[in-house]
Amino acid sequence: MAKRIVIVEDDPDQRSNYVDAITKKGYEVTAYSNRQEALSGFERELPDLAILDIILGDEVDAGFEICRDLLSRSASLPVIFLTERIDEIDKISGLRLGAWDYLPKPISLDYLAERISSLLRIHEARGQSHQGSSTAKMVGDMSGGELKIDLQQVGAIVKTSEIGQAVSSGVVDMGHWVTAYWYGKNAAASLFGTGPSYGMSSQEVMGWMEYGGGRKLYDETLAKVGFDYVGFFHMPMPAQPFGWFKKHVTKVSDVKGMKYRTVGLATNVLTAMGMVVRQLPGGEIQPAMKTGLIDAAEFNNPTSDSQFGMQDVSKDYHLGSFHQSQEMFEIPVNKKTYNNLSPAHQAILKNAAYAANTDNYFKALVRYSADLAKLMNEHKVNVYQTSDEILAEQLKAWDKVIGDFNKKDPFFKKIVDSQKTYAKKVMKYLLMNQPNYKLAYENEFGNINKVKI
Repeated sequence: MAKRIVIVEDDPDQRSNYVDAITKKGYEVTAYSNRQEALSGFERELPDLAILDIILGDEVDAGFEICRDLLSRSASLPVIFLTERIDEIDKISGLRLGAWDYLPKPISLDYLAERISSLLRIHEARGQSHQGSSTAKMVGDMSGGELKIDLQQVGAIVKTSEIGQAVSSGVVDMGHWVTAYWYGKNAAASLFGTGPSYGMSSQEVMGWMEYGGGRKLYDETLAKVGFDYVGFFHMPMPAQPFGWFKKHVTKVSDVKGMKYRTVGLATNVLTAMGMVVRQLPGGEIQPAMKTGLIDAAEFNNPTSDSQFGMQDVSKDYHLGSFHQSQEMFEIPVNKKTYNNLSPAHQAILKNAAYAANTDNYFKALVRYSADLAKLMNEHKVNVYQTSDEILAEQLKAWDKVIGDFNKKDPFFKKIVDSQKTYAKKVMKYLLMNQPNYKLAYENEFGNINKVKI
């Protein structure tokens, strides 16, 4: 079904041009000329995205009023202001109201269409991949409705970068993010999800967290950065792909000097490999590749990557990488709020996070594989396993990066030593005990690189 776009613009010529250009891109477009028409239309049906002029007839702030009304009905609805009012105070006002973008007139119709597409992909990705929804439902079910988590989209109350402080100060009771987002406060944050592997996947890192001494070190790290919350972990993610390139890369020399997007400690690792790293938020990755700002990029998985439209700017997708091979989500809970709960309700929060591990992991395997098949079959994306040469160089880079941090920060080294002690023992058993599952797969289905799904 085509996405429904609403345009509120009082100039008939501009309105007609916008409608024609956006309709040609396959959207269903409804246009209104004033505030009253728009509000009446929203009573009948809300759009998937709204484009608002601010000055409508004699009403100089009509667009702001429409935005307030829209977001009171649907807090996560993407809103774009498209206006001749370009003073900084107007831009600030629009963004504070909750608009996703503030664009000046005149504007390229091609750029406007591309921006609409980008914001819709981001909105869809947020809605479909919100792993916190499983935990929220389980908490409600397990408590018989006594505990309810009001799950809000990112940006509805605070930005992603503000979650840790917002939870600590009580602006919100809980949050949902990954520890790499507070890497800037202390590099040790990345060790709780985006650190070196030592043979471990995210499953084993979570085992270290709960039964290998990681929990105590995590709490110490929270105290060092000033976060006042209790944290739970869930959803052990499969290894993240090396990502999207303009060609099939197999040698280290193929990627040296390449402008590449990633985040966290992986920025240090890939810089050590000779790549030129750019840290960009998810919504900016695809446009950056399209314009040549970057040559290659990773985000997370086939589902999220395809929702951001990476298949439109690259046809060479490389799976399996050590740059971020064991990440999981963090659920911070305000410490005062948590301590005021009954022991039974505290146990429900903890065990709901544990249960969500299994639920989200199972869902992820189904979704990621289905979307990988769609990338291959519908979008003709070439899918490769990252070469052993590149993987080996990543491990060498990890050794250098971790060695440098260990020299500078004794606490960082303390965490690394704990992980190594756990991995050496646990992974000795696990890796020697695991049969070669790929051998069994290929025995039944043939060479994995040639299997059609």
